[in-house]
Amino acid sequence: MRVVVVGATGNVGTAVLRRLAEARLSGDGRAGDEDGLEVVGVARRLPDARVAPYDVASWRAVDVGGRSAVEDLTAVFAGADAVVHLAWALQPTHDIPAQHRTNVTGTANVLEAVARAGVPQVVVASSVGTYRGVDVDGKRTPVDETWPATGIPTATYSIHKAANEAAMDAFAERHPDVVVTRLRPGLIFQRGAAAEIRGLFLGPFVPMSIVRWIRWAVLPLPLPFVFQAVHADDVADAFWRAVDRRAGGAFNIAAAPVLNPPRMARAFGMLGAVRVPLRLIRGIVTLTWRLRLQPTDAGWVDIAAGVPIMRVDKARAELGWEARHTAEEALRELVSGFADGARVPASGPLHG
Repeated sequence: MRVVVVGATGNVGTAVLRRLAEARLSGDGRAGDEDGLEVVGVARRLPDARVAPYDVASWRAVDVGGRSAVEDLTAVFAGADAVVHLAWALQPTHDIPAQHRTNVTGTANVLEAVARAGVPQVVVASSVGTYRGVDVDGKRTPVDETWPATGIPTATYSIHKAANEAAMDAFAERHPDVVVTRLRPGLIFQRGAAAEIRGLFLGPFVPMSIVRWIRWAVLPLPLPFVFQAVHADDVADAFWRAVDRRAGGAFNIAAAPVLNPPRMARAFGMLGAVRVPLRLIRGIVTLTWRLRLQPTDAGWVDIAAGVPIMRVDKARAELGWEARHTAEEALRELVSGFADGARVPASGPLHG
């Protein structure tokens, strides 16, 4: 079985490579597949292929948003049994066209190359952020995969994820012979992603060691900040199961428990959480973003306060998937990575 992983050097991509290395070592795979598991990694800039888990793959350098991307990717995808598409740009938030180039144009290019190369399955990383927001009342009834994937209109990340969902719907209608799979995880944490997450969401002015300084503080967050998380290795396992079982459709992926301000404060080792107005947090984030003091725009506040809580029954039933880490364990592992300055061991860009 030949699997191509696009955006294979980032938080999720690195975890997927670890899972594929495990599958290769254990001989997992579809019944009757005697040729073993071949892994091809695709990234804009390539990692050190001598370092695990990057050594499990052969590598191709492709910019998914580039002018020649469709032709380049078609050549890479030739003979593949599945393409796993993970490439995504969370920054720069001040340059939405640049994000769109990777996130939306890049996904369109991947899908077109899948069709041209005759790949039988494409598995795309979507997100809880693709879902339509809910009323912020402190009560959220869990939703399944039929909840509208139309996004939160004030968040660029959500808009791009929703655009890709629509593109996958159209692609699946045009190409019924291709199994189209999309995974919608909550926030994805692992220890090695600490440096990447700091850079993407906090910026260079916030030191990694900040978690050592805040243990005697309280966490100021709005009450509606309630969301789900999952460990990167558990997400990677879901990707592998979707490929191995050739399972199509959408799958919510999240671990218990749901993270609320008190649980987040506990994971950070803080004294507790204190409720602050949502408008105040949104205003502070907007001001500091406009002053370029930090890279996160207010759309992420709207996502944190508005995304629904997902049910994961379908992933359990059809993929046989269960989270091996709790959401609190995943967050605590990330926090430990902040304290130690941990990073994914890649030399290239972490989001592919």
